Amino acid sequence: MRSTHLHFDMQLGRKKPESIHNRDTSCPFCERNSLTDVLEQRDSMIWLKNKFPVLQDTVQTVLVESDECDGDWSVYSKEHVRNLLAFGVEKWMEMERSKEFQSVLFFKNHGPYSGGSIRHPHMQIVGLNQYDYLQQVKQSDFEGIVIDREDGVEVTLSTLPRAGFFEYNVVLSDRDRLGRMAEYLQILAHWILHHVNPRFQSYNFFFYQWEGKIVTKVVPRFVTSPLFVGYSIPQVANNLEDVVQEIRRHYF
Repeated sequence: MRSTHLHFDMQLGRKKPESIHNRDTSCPFCERNSLTDVLEQRDSMIWLKNKFPVLQDTVQTVLVESDECDGDWSVYSKEHVRNLLAFGVEKWMEMERSKEFQSVLFFKNHGPYSGGSIRHPHMQIVGLNQYDYLQQVKQSDFEGIVIDREDGVEVTLSTLPRAGFFEYNVVLSDRDRLGRMAEYLQILAHWILHHVNPRFQSYNFFFYQWEGKIVTKVVPRFVTSPLFVGYSIPQVANNLEDVVQEIRRHYF
């Protein structure tokens, strides 16, 4: 029978450090000489096993984005975001190709409402032994109003968001344009933090392999709607066209 839930190890979870709200907490990713189970280091980026693998029946890894504890996608150089995305996608695909997992998640938390616990910028690549995330995905999740489009890659605003309100999609159909995808992600991170979400300062990147494409869903994070929590009813804003025009005015 297909798994419908992941099991969270509460005892181990209580031991995890928290540095988003508690800035006095020692940052484990800044203490680079103390890191263990390092899988690969590339320039300032480090891929390693998660020291607190709270999700049972999984293999959890972390990609530390840089040695800048207060860094973020919105402020990195273009060269760094291109290298970072290339590194992350490479390791994600490497775990996928291993055939050891039912599916592999690749995602990023940023900010206090994103579900993360460590401020130091990082991404996560998680192999799921018994869970296929694609069972929860459909084509309409990635459809929307085009904000900008180039050969092999486009960015849209969802017309049927998965969770609700504003969700942005970067759809890559040509792997050679991965660098441009990274630049689109940087634009969206900057847009969310400076124009959409200045009080909450939170977003997620969620990566999907879908019908031969790589899709990234970029989601501003606020307090989750009770309609979604209680009834799984997503809402969509009635000013999507206005938002698209505003993004174009700022960045394109």
